[in-house]
Amino acid sequence: MDTHDEGRTISASRLRSDSVAILDQVDKMKFSYTITKDGRPVAKLVPADAEHDDRDLMGSVTLIAEDDEAYYSTGEVWDAERGML
Repeated sequence: MDTHDEGRTISASRLRSDSVAILDQVDKMKFSYTITKDGRPVAKLVPADAEHDDRDLMGSVTLIAEDDEAYYSTGEVWDAERGML
């Protein structure tokens, strides 16, 4: 599938604040974005139905945390952890 304007770049902070609108553009207008953090490209956001070769994705993620908790924790204590359910 062809996507419009392959050169779109957006900061992670803008993605966080405008995520619904950006996801709508990706879904409806088939835009793709390169997500940056501190000015450095870190990820790509593409339409779910975009054609790609799965082999291109193999090895494309490098995990850097010492343990899984770093990936799944928000750093906040949840009500369930406090026994407040």
